[in-house]
Amino acid sequence: MRLNTPEISSTKKLNASVKLAIVTETYPPEINGVASTIARFINGLAKLGHDITLIRPRQGSKDIPKTESNFKEILTFGVPIPGYSSLRMGLPQKNMLLKKWSSDRPSLVHIVTEGPLGWSALEAAKKLNIPVCSDFRTNFDAYSTHYGLSFLKSPIQRYLRYFHNNSNFTMVPTQDLKNQLLSNGFERLRVIARGIDTELFNPTKRCHELREQWGIRDDQRVVIYVGRFASEKNLQVTVDTFKAMLQVDPNLKMVWVGDGPEKGALKLSCPNSIFVGMQTGEALAKHYASGDIFLFSSLSETFGNVTLEAMASGLAVLAYDYAAARQYIDHGVNGFVATPHDAKSFIARGLELLSDDLEIQKLRTHARQTTLDISWENVTKKLEDNYHDLLLNSHLKDKSSSAITLREIFIKQ
Repeated sequence: MRLNTPEISSTKKLNASVKLAIVTETYPPEINGVASTIARFINGLAKLGHDITLIRPRQGSKDIPKTESNFKEILTFGVPIPGYSSLRMGLPQKNMLLKKWSSDRPSLVHIVTEGPLGWSALEAAKKLNIPVCSDFRTNFDAYSTHYGLSFLKSPIQRYLRYFHNNSNFTMVPTQDLKNQLLSNGFERLRVIARGIDTELFNPTKRCHELREQWGIRDDQRVVIYVGRFASEKNLQVTVDTFKAMLQVDPNLKMVWVGDGPEKGALKLSCPNSIFVGMQTGEALAKHYASGDIFLFSSLSETFGNVTLEAMASGLAVLAYDYAAARQYIDHGVNGFVATPHDAKSFIARGLELLSDDLEIQKLRTHARQTTLDISWENVTKKLEDNYHDLLLNSHLKDKSSSAITLREIFIKQ
């Protein structure tokens, strides 16, 4: 029996619960933008009533899969990523996924990462004719140039293009990235932005006691960086900018939040610095809010969650006119942007930030205001709408779909 489309009302579409399989090779407590973002989406989707199975690598021997009313985990084997021993890469699991999904078929597969586990999920979903969407969240091809592997840039880009072009659609966080990928032959791209928790990241989290621990007086300004200490983050520009700012204000302090392979070099090269390690949750929010200026000179981001976190925390942000900064910063109004790949421009903007305390306060106030409309609830709802759109389109194209098959797509609430 053919699908009777008039029976699918917009109300039914928006209220229907979807049986989701989400595949990722990184997830909290791992600390990175991909892990935190997908965790936010999963939390929001679960609240909307969707039935979620998360497939990810096991993070150590004590990692136990969760099983809740509408959320469960399947843990797979993984190996440490070279240079990032705290992160794991999933191993191929096509046969396992074929077996699982043949007996307990998801309505849709969402692949977050493009590693061996993600590739296995793509192949299994295609073989079983399950609709599949993917995320482009990390510029792996750009990363290769930072580790002496420039010769791998083209092969990695070809792999990523092939991977994503075999999904029904690929989600990207900004229009700029969509345009860039389209010019490189990627197809069927949709922009799904990132949200920000303005309750957590909030200027009210500024902590006098924490600043005292740093040895900072109330009248001293603090420059802060949050993220991995790694080559692809272009940290030398941040260091050089802080050094130039230090010539103008010798009392300036630099607080580094995070960890990574470049930590030793940073300690040697950046004076007046305080290293506080990895921070999460409330502690991270206090660290942001207890700073004054945020420097972020990375050019390897697909988005850059830390930009929004800093803005929501009421910091004066300086970033390259790229990714999240291009999307949300209006130069001179709610932050500063510099010309991409121009270190002199970035340093000059850093010096500008020190010229007027009233200017800094204006930027901080407007930065906070900008983030108030970017809620995770709105962004998750857009993701949900894209899921429904994919499911409806997939079955409308299948002329042999029956009413019984359609009922299998949507789980009655």
